[in-house]
Amino acid sequence: MPGDVVDYLTDGANWSGPTGIGTFLVQQLLLTVTALAVAIIIGLPFALYAGHRRRGGFLAINVSNVGRAVPVFAVLLVLSLGPIGSEHLGPYGRAGLATLIALILFALPPLITNAYVGVTEVDDDVIESAYGMGMSQGKVFSTVELPLAMPVILTGVRLALVQVWATATIAALVAGPGLGRIITRGFANHRTEEVVAGALLVAVGALILEGLAVLVERYADPMRRARRRPARQELPEPEAVV
Repeated sequence: MPGDVVDYLTDGANWSGPTGIGTFLVQQLLLTVTALAVAIIIGLPFALYAGHRRRGGFLAINVSNVGRAVPVFAVLLVLSLGPIGSEHLGPYGRAGLATLIALILFALPPLITNAYVGVTEVDDDVIESAYGMGMSQGKVFSTVELPLAMPVILTGVRLALVQVWATATIAALVAGPGLGRIITRGFANHRTEEVVAGALLVAVGALILEGLAVLVERYADPMRRARRRPARQELPEPEAVV
């Protein structure tokens, strides 16, 4: 069995063509990156503003809860049966638009929750001190609240990235794009090695994206960079000349 999976993955013929692993892998990556980018553009400004103003928390949290409660497959199925249905969307493949919308809705909850909580958890005393120094609201947000909240915000982005990548696999259930097509095709043809290979590709992809996201977190977090910055060595005072 493991040998059959290795043979399947190392066979170049399985990677080429419109129904090859390469095509489905590109589709999955495009779906993940696009859905995450759109969700960031939609969700982060609202969550950051609500957190800064200390208002809209009820709306932010409940939007996230509703997003978690609604099954992604149900949304995808409804969308695929609607006007946008199974239409091809360029490199995203069949039912590409329906899949993108479902994934965007799925990516919003962790982004909104983490961004809102990250900003609201900044110590009020630190904020008051910044205002006491004469900073404007915009300056307080950009130089105090946002840097301190960045670790929590980046964690939300990482969670959304991995979740969207893994969830994009279900698009195959409505004949949509992505690596899930390998799994459903394997089931339909009773080819266990193809099913296992598809699942393995999704799992390895999730691990790689997780690792890359952790590296980005380390280098994008301004507070972490500040902690790593070596302290300036104090120069000795010059001796008095007698």
